[in-house]
Amino acid sequence: MMENFKVVAQLKVSEEFLLERNNPLRRFMNTDRIRRFVNKKTDSAQSSHIRDLRVGMRHVNLNARVLEMPTPTCVYTRFGNNAVVANAVIGDATGTIKLCLWNDQIGCVSVGDNIQIRNARAFAFKGEKQLRVGTKGTVKVWQENAISA
Repeated sequence: MMENFKVVAQLKVSEEFLLERNNPLRRFMNTDRIRRFVNKKTDSAQSSHIRDLRVGMRHVNLNARVLEMPTPTCVYTRFGNNAVVANAVIGDATGTIKLCLWNDQIGCVSVGDNIQIRNARAFAFKGEKQLRVGTKGTVKVWQENAISA
């Protein structure tokens, strides 16, 4: 509660109350700050479509098809190691995005594969939105042909 732009009281509000449909404070749940807090607190992965991805999103789950697989490139990392990297282009019915694959991940997928990505992160590299799986995420090939890109 505020009075003349000064906080005069604070109340703890349960998450269940905030998520109720008839909650008078529900319209404030649309603010980015509240949404980020609730997402961080629940720490649960959510399924997404490519068009919904925003830079900085974490715990992204996504089903897509591999559209392009460039020739892998050997790079020298900031940690002093050599690594192999390839930026595959993946897509679903809503759009396309580059998927950054490293070392052993590269051999797991090929053009035309339907893949299931779990616990990935969206980020920007040289101004281009990309998806990174990292060490905590997974990329699996699955057989169902339910995705059209």
